[in-house]
Amino acid sequence: MTNPETLEVSVKDGIAEIRLSRPDLYNRIDDQARAELITALAEAGSSDETRVIVLAAQGKVFSAGGDFQMMKRRHGDRPATDRGTAESRRLIETFLDTPVPVIAAVHGDAVGLGSTIVLSCDAVVAAKGVRIIDAHVKVGLVAGDGGAVMWPQSIGMVRTKRHLLTGDPVLAEDGYHMGMVSDLVETPAEVLPAARALAERMAALPPQAVRGTKKALNHIMRQRSAEVLELGLAYEAETMHSEDLMEAIAAFEERRPGRFTGR
Repeated sequence: MTNPETLEVSVKDGIAEIRLSRPDLYNRIDDQARAELITALAEAGSSDETRVIVLAAQGKVFSAGGDFQMMKRRHGDRPATDRGTAESRRLIETFLDTPVPVIAAVHGDAVGLGSTIVLSCDAVVAAKGVRIIDAHVKVGLVAGDGGAVMWPQSIGMVRTKRHLLTGDPVLAEDGYHMGMVSDLVETPAEVLPAARALAERMAALPPQAVRGTKKALNHIMRQRSAEVLELGLAYEAETMHSEDLMEAIAAFEERRPGRFTGR
């Protein structure tokens, strides 16, 4: 990959490491970050040198999710929203199509689309106290860019509804017991070493067996995605043009309660 600006990529001993690298922007996922992540996953996954991918991040948080400024620009611009929807679909499909295991190293909070990215991975290593949050509803959006697909597969439908309909966070230690987190460590500093150790174990196994097992399991995920992703994205696109979205962003920026009308 040629000089990405939003992430760093390295490969060593069969393990590709992709790190979100805009800590000053809380590793938000805007158009550029999403495009570069798609490319990095596709290139690493298709390389004969890669047996496992570790997806990590710099800074205090894993990812703060979507970009409010981008949402403001797209408000009322349906062609731009349609392009964003297509790219959101492409991101989920890229995770589903990546042939090697992807391990999320979650040292800090993963919010909104950040949580979808984490739950699209094949293993999730997280530190106690980390919050995994899909708060789309709090900003007036439908949780359609993967939340409706990935969360139920991780923690079941009832718990998914409980958290996606309120935007309440799941702590990593609770997520571990629910099935959302595969490997739990005590501190953020332990996350990346633990993810790398797990990656080394997978990379040492017969690659055809690992790839085939992932392919079979992801067939289930792909079926679930086919059932709901398109509908979820369509609903989310509609709320991208709502007055409540603009009010929610303004309320967040002005540190006040929102006043929502349902329009």
